[in-house]
Amino acid sequence: MTEAHAFPQARGGCQCGAIRFTIAPGLAKASLCHCRMCQRASGNVFVPLYEIPAERIAWQGVEPQEWASSNISQRGFCPTCGTPLYLRTGDTYEIMAGCLHPDFPFTPADQGGMEARSTWLDALAKIPSHDTTPALLAQVVSNQSAE
Repeated sequence: MTEAHAFPQARGGCQCGAIRFTIAPGLAKASLCHCRMCQRASGNVFVPLYEIPAERIAWQGVEPQEWASSNISQRGFCPTCGTPLYLRTGDTYEIMAGCLHPDFPFTPADQGGMEARSTWLDALAKIPSHDTTPALLAQVVSNQSAE
């Protein structure tokens, strides 16, 4: 487990905008989880998580729904668009970093669940990369919240 570091205020929310949140500045832990449960909960190969105490988060809009993914934790999501928002264990939230505002300085300091880590991740730095083409972006009409 990583040590907590000081982070600024954070803002974020779900894809459709029905749920927004603000996290007060303070100590937090930024990490990546590769465990099979996080993979399945996010539909991805790993989850970047921002761990904070519950008293630091203020929810706005629709109340998140929760599902008990295990006997010790709940997974929170938007009931409108289905965006996975967090893992909650007791009074601790681990916010999915993709829900944070894009300018938030999220820098993971630890990785867990390495027993399920996808080995092809090692090759990412060698694979050619590109931006989304302007022609494709011009065709897209997004239903996502602007925030």
